[in-house]
Amino acid sequence: MEAEKEYTGMPRIGDKAPEFKAVTTQGDIDFPNDYKGDWVILFSHPADFTPVCTSEFMTFASMEDKFLNANCKLVGLSIDGLYSHIAWLRSIKDKIEYKGMKNVEVKFPLIEDITMEVAKKYGMLQPNEDSTKAVRAVFVIDPEGIIRAIIYYPLSLGRNFDELYRVVIALQTADAFGVATPADWRPGDDVIVGPAGSCGTAEDRMQGKEDMECKDWYFCTKKLDKDIVLKRVLKK
Repeated sequence: MEAEKEYTGMPRIGDKAPEFKAVTTQGDIDFPNDYKGDWVILFSHPADFTPVCTSEFMTFASMEDKFLNANCKLVGLSIDGLYSHIAWLRSIKDKIEYKGMKNVEVKFPLIEDITMEVAKKYGMLQPNEDSTKAVRAVFVIDPEGIIRAIIYYPLSLGRNFDELYRVVIALQTADAFGVATPADWRPGDDVIVGPAGSCGTAEDRMQGKEDMECKDWYFCTKKLDKDIVLKRVLKK
């Protein structure tokens, strides 16, 4: 039972991101201390030289500048050695073309985790899926080192990277403006205002005395201009 817990335990939303030091394709890192002040996506993949992972790394690398412009850095991990990582990333750059992407250079760090230490800390190993390969885990970590979102995919399912970017922008928007974001929210869409804290506030909202639209006392939205959102969350 103890061995099973070691594999399946995982941090939760709101927890401090577990700390670790590791060797990567971009040098040694001390995580998350090296990333204070930045948002981070820490993600795992099952193995080097596998096709789904290759498509994912090409997509992430092609979108890296977009994430960096949103103050979000990328850090990858698999249970493979450093030299395997380097050889695989060179192969991607030299040989692989996918959806019009080619000569793609992966510049963000890819962690060597042959001891599985980091994968175990983050619950990236799911024994019922595979006991020796990390599933496709995604941890979105804020500038204070707090885990804000967790998304898990099985080995066979490639991730939606537009959604990962949307998550980062939505979390930053919620923090910056004190709102929530509804289903399928994109910058420029209406945002959700938190429920009224008193009967008086609820009545004021329903009578249109506040700058929002209420369908009922608990469901109120307001406009939030796209340019205002992007000006706040994106770098100049």
